[in-house]
Amino acid sequence: MASTDEASDGFELASLLSEGLIESYDQMPMPIGRYLTIILIPSVVFFVVTIGIALVLDFRLMIRAPIPMLGLLAMLSAIFYPKILLSQRKQELNDRFHLLVTHMTVLATTKIDRMEVFRRLSEEEEYGELAREMHRVVELVDTWNQSLDDAMRRRAKQVPSDTLSDFFDRLAYTLGAGQELDDYLISEQTQIIQNYKTVYEGTLDNLEVMKDLYLSMILSMTFALVFAVVLPVLTGTDPTMTVSAVIVLFIFVQTGFFLAIRSISPHDPLWYHPEELPSPIEHRLNVAMGIGIGLTTLLLLISLTGMLGLSPLTLGMLVPFVDPLPLALYAAVPTTPLIIPGIVFRAEEQRILGRDDEYPSFIRALGATEGAKQATTSEVLRTLRKKDFGALTPQINDLYKRLNMRLEPAKAWRHFTADCRSYLIQTFSEMYLVGREMGGSPKLLGELISENMNEVLQLRQRRAQAATTLIGLLYGITAASTFAFFIGLQVVNILAGMGLQLESNGSFDVASLIHTGVYNIPLIEFLLIIIIMFNALLSALMIRTTDGGHKANTYLHFVILSWIGSITAVMTKWLVTQFLAI
Repeated sequence: MASTDEASDGFELASLLSEGLIESYDQMPMPIGRYLTIILIPSVVFFVVTIGIALVLDFRLMIRAPIPMLGLLAMLSAIFYPKILLSQRKQELNDRFHLLVTHMTVLATTKIDRMEVFRRLSEEEEYGELAREMHRVVELVDTWNQSLDDAMRRRAKQVPSDTLSDFFDRLAYTLGAGQELDDYLISEQTQIIQNYKTVYEGTLDNLEVMKDLYLSMILSMTFALVFAVVLPVLTGTDPTMTVSAVIVLFIFVQTGFFLAIRSISPHDPLWYHPEELPSPIEHRLNVAMGIGIGLTTLLLLISLTGMLGLSPLTLGMLVPFVDPLPLALYAAVPTTPLIIPGIVFRAEEQRILGRDDEYPSFIRALGATEGAKQATTSEVLRTLRKKDFGALTPQINDLYKRLNMRLEPAKAWRHFTADCRSYLIQTFSEMYLVGREMGGSPKLLGELISENMNEVLQLRQRRAQAATTLIGLLYGITAASTFAFFIGLQVVNILAGMGLQLESNGSFDVASLIHTGVYNIPLIEFLLIIIIMFNALLSALMIRTTDGGHKANTYLHFVILSWIGSITAVMTKWLVTQFLAI
C-alpha cells in the first residue's frame, strides 16, 4: 500500500513538472515549432553525436565520460530553457513590484484619472517586464474596450508571478466594488511590502541552501582532482589527461553554481548611472579603472615577453625579494593592480550606503515640513539643511543652492540624484518630485516613501549578512582546495625524486612499484594554477552577485582570492618539502 502511495505521489509530481514545462513552452515569445526546429532537435542530435564520439575514442572512461556529459548538458539546457525563461520573467516581476506599487500609490494620491496612472507606469522603462504588463492592461482597455477591472482579471490569469496575479485580482475586485484607487493602495501598503519581504527573504534562504550545496560539490571535486593527480603514480595512466578531464568538470560545476546564484539572487541594485549627468565621482572612478587595467596589462606583457625570452625585463625583477619567483606568483602578481579600482569603487559604495541610510529621515522631514508650512522645497531646505544628515548633507546643500538659483526643480533634483549615485534615492526622489508637481500631499508622500525605503534597507542588511558569510566560505574553500591540490602534486614530485635516487643506487627497480615517469610536473602545476585563477574569478563574481554591488567589486575579491590561492600553493609546496624531503 505504501509503495502504491509513493508511486502515486511520484506520478503526480511528474505530472506537475510536465504541465509546468508545457506551460512555459506556450508562453515563449518564439513559436513552439520554430524553437523545436532551430534549437531543441539540433541539441538532441548533438547529444547523440557526443555519445558516438565517446564510444569511438580509444581513451579511458574517465577521459571519455565528460564528452557525452557536454552533449547532455546542451540537450537539457535546450529542453528546460523555456522554463528558465519563464522563471526569469517571474523573478523580474517580483523584483521591482514594490517600487511599482509605491509609484502607483504616489500617482493615485494626486487624484489623476486611474487609467492615467496605468499609462504613466507603462511608460517607465526602468520597471521592465512590469511596465510591459501595465501596457498590456492599458491596451486591453483602450484597444479592446474592456473595463479596467476586467482587463486586470484577464492579465491575472496569465502573469507568471503569484504576487502580481494576486494584486491584479484584489485590485480588480476593489475597483469593481467602487472603491477609489488611492484609498485601496494606501490601505494595502503594509500587506504589499510584507509580500515583497516574504519573496526577498525567500531568495536569501535559497542562497543559503545553494551555499551548502556549493560547499559539498566543491569538496567532492577537490577530492576528485587530488585523486587525478596522485593515482597515476600507482596505475601508470597519463596524469595530464586525467587532471585535464577533472578540471573541465570542475569548471562546469562552478559555472553552473554561478549561474544558479545569479538567477536566485534578488534584483536590488545599489548604483545609479546617469549617462546625461556625469558627476565628479565619475571621473575618479574612471581614473582608478584606467590605472588598474593599464598596470595589469603592462605586468602581463612583461611576464609573457620575459617568459618567452622576447624581453630582458622579467616579472622576477619586479619582485627581487623572491628568487626564483614561484610559478603561482606569475599568475597573482599581474592581477594585483586591479585592486586599485576595487578599493576606490568599494569606498564610494560605502558612501552610497551611508546616503541611503540617511535618505528616509530626510524625505520624511522634507515632506512634513513642506506640508506644515505650505512652502516651496527651496524655502524648507533653507532651515532643513542645517540639520546633520551625515553622508547626505553635501548633496542636500547642493540641492538647496541649485533651487535657490532658480534652477528648474526637476533639473535640480536630477543633479541631486546624479551626485548621490544611489538607485533607491533616484527612484524615490523621482516619485516625490512627480507627486509634488501633480499636487500630491507632501506629508503623505514623505511618509510613504520613507516607510517603503526603510523596509528595503532592512532587507539589504540581511543580504549583506548573507554576502559576508559567502565571502568567508569562498575564501576558506579557496585556501583548503589549493592546499589539497598542491599536497598531492608535491608528494608525487618527492616520490619522483626518491625514485631517481634509488635507481641510481641500484637498489631495485622502482618503476615496477611507482610510475613517476608519466608525470610532467611543471605542466600539471600550470593546470592547477589555471583552476586556482578560474576559481578566483567565479568566486569573485558570486560574491558580487550576492551583495548586489558594483561590478568593479569583482576586481577586489578576484585579487584577494588569487593571492590566497597563490600563497597557499607556494607555502604548501614548501611545507611538504620540509616534512617529507629526504
